[in-house]
Amino acid sequence: MVSDGGSSDFWGFAREARGLFCVSEDGFRQVDLLGCAPRGGLLAALDHVGGHRARAGNADLALLDAEGVEMGSYFVNDVAPIAAKASVLGAGLVDVTVQLWCDQMLPGSDWMWELIRTGQLNRKGLWHSLDQQGRRAWLSVALWSSEYRRRGNSADIAPGRVFVLDGQQVHDVDSFYCAIGEAVNGPGGYFGWNLDALNDCLRGGWGAAPPFTLEWQYAEVARSRLVDHRAVQGDPATLFELILHIIGDHDVEVVLV
Repeated sequence: MVSDGGSSDFWGFAREARGLFCVSEDGFRQVDLLGCAPRGGLLAALDHVGGHRARAGNADLALLDAEGVEMGSYFVNDVAPIAAKASVLGAGLVDVTVQLWCDQMLPGSDWMWELIRTGQLNRKGLWHSLDQQGRRAWLSVALWSSEYRRRGNSADIAPGRVFVLDGQQVHDVDSFYCAIGEAVNGPGGYFGWNLDALNDCLRGGWGAAPPFTLEWQYAEVARSRLVDHRAVQGDPATLFELILHIIGDHDVEVVLV
């Protein structure tokens, strides 16, 4: 963790964090930082555990892979240590329990982060069995990890490519974004998670830049599931129609199969 005040206030690392993606009724999380080497503001706050001065403040919390490379990060608010004890994970390390608030760590996201960390996000369709909440979490991690997963290969795929989207897996709007992200950027890929983000991705810089062709297989299946979803309240256009309109505005040929 690093204080939001700047990288000069490094709060240390932990070998494991439990509870990051578990939200209590009041919106706060109780997180166990196991094998922690606290520094800076976090270390100072530990001297006041149990008192009002134990609040460390806001921070950027990075998730690291097995090599110590940052996979993605979250901004966390009101970090406050509430307990600490010696850790069995190494001499000089402590297990610190902190309370914090963050609205970006969606429940269920830990599974996808672990797939990325262990190199198991290596085939398509892993999101197919997720429920609505799980698909939303999947999209959030796809976004926060996109830079890490494209490291060393940040250029867009050359124009003229044909991407295949499986309409059988489109059950709602989030499953559409899961499907198009996978179609363009492979397993766990991101290519928008709302209409504005889709529009931005189609401008380039997110894996593919027009012109390209999107072959939408089983398009009628997807249309039937999105036809009752209105894109804008009071607008007669369905979500399916608006998606086609947005994609078509960016020199993308959509082939409905």
